[in-house]
Amino acid sequence: MHKYLTIIILAVITTAVSCKKNFDFSTDSSLNISLSTDTIAFDTVFTSLGSSTRTLMIYNKTNENLKINSIRLAEGRTSSYSINVDGESGYQFSDKEIYSGDSLYVFIKVTIDPTSGNTPFFVEDLLIFNTNGNESVVHLNAYGQNAKYIIGDKRFNDSYKYKIVADSLEETHWTADTTYVVYGVALINSYGTLVIEPGTHIYFHDGSGLWSWSEGQLIVNGTRENPVVFQGDRLESFYRDEPGQWDRIWLMEAREDHGHYINHAIIRNGFIGIQAERFLKDNMAPAYIENTVIENHTGMGIYADCYTLGASNFIVANCGVSGLYLAGGGNYLFTHGTVGNYWKESARHSPTLYFSNVYNNPSDGLAYAYPFNFEMNNCIMYGSLEDEFGTEFYSAPDIDTTYVFNNCLIRTKRRNEDIFKSCKFNEDPKFVNYFGFDYHLDTLSPAIGVGDPFYSAGDLQFDFDGVERGNTPDAGAYQYIYVPAER
Repeated sequence: MHKYLTIIILAVITTAVSCKKNFDFSTDSSLNISLSTDTIAFDTVFTSLGSSTRTLMIYNKTNENLKINSIRLAEGRTSSYSINVDGESGYQFSDKEIYSGDSLYVFIKVTIDPTSGNTPFFVEDLLIFNTNGNESVVHLNAYGQNAKYIIGDKRFNDSYKYKIVADSLEETHWTADTTYVVYGVALINSYGTLVIEPGTHIYFHDGSGLWSWSEGQLIVNGTRENPVVFQGDRLESFYRDEPGQWDRIWLMEAREDHGHYINHAIIRNGFIGIQAERFLKDNMAPAYIENTVIENHTGMGIYADCYTLGASNFIVANCGVSGLYLAGGGNYLFTHGTVGNYWKESARHSPTLYFSNVYNNPSDGLAYAYPFNFEMNNCIMYGSLEDEFGTEFYSAPDIDTTYVFNNCLIRTKRRNEDIFKSCKFNEDPKFVNYFGFDYHLDTLSPAIGVGDPFYSAGDLQFDFDGVERGNTPDAGAYQYIYVPAER
């Protein structure tokens, strides 16, 4: 028995010795590590905030174990970059072991100090490796962008953290010479006004938004050449078309002669583009939106509840619930708009255009029917569902519900000549590239010539791009322009 036990122990020891790695490290100068890239580039990074993390791989593709004698940032402690090598953070490392056939991870971030200007500036460094006298270099590149940070410092009902940006009886101006980054809710107080000037960029952190409290006022004064941009604060290319990065622009009831106004804005990649809502009292002034793009939101493009709202030369596109969700009654006028919904991030079951006269009163928890009036002229309303138009109306004495579509291209199974006047149904509008967010009309679009010039008078004689519509306007925000093919 002891004889067999001795044989087994010897076999186990022999196996363990044979499986043990060779801990000798070659100093042969002909052997070197391999790197996954020679350049790590970051998209524009806001100053004072850390970037997302980039990953660099170190490989030992030789048949010998190697020891990386040094890994260091050329700028040392003063570098804007920080590195983590195999789980250890620092700015320089020595004698990192890497066995034959193995690899190491290097994680890289950048935090950029602010400067005096608002123009993006270039920040670079070198990550230098020395192995057996061989030097390997990785270039680190990033652009920094100065910003004003609006950080919520008060809490509303144990939920939203907010910062008042325009207090009562105060008019605040946001201008293009400052970039704004919002953490929490930027709040316009009652009787306060926020005016956003042409070319201003506002970036929202996850869950953040802009909120005009009851009787506050938002005015967005963009131009065609310099629109005002609202988007998330992740600037890496991966996030360019990623929806749901921030919350919403929330407009409560306006006071008389101080309605909300949004012109030449781009509102992208949030939860809800614009929410206009009667909240504490009756709305005394309309909200008006023109020359504006609202796209790629996980919820609704425009959600209005018991409001008076108009829009023209507008694009609402690719939303996870609806493009236009109009509830609680109200008065709505839409002219020369393109509402296109080809949402592909998840299953969508709600039509892109939804009406309801049902108002759920937050003060008593009861539902009421309110008058609902809607008119849509020279518009396209189309998407990937078989029917992109849905309604829910409650009947009640003296409660009027009216809606009409004039000279529109619309996807619906409904037919009623009193509601749909001079409209086209269920014909693909042939956008140039709807997945690329290009809603211009292609050559064979059935929307060409559908519009009525009666609805294209005044400022609407020019389309979203400034192209004159003339006497044969097309449906939608864009007028088709024939461009002869080159010979």
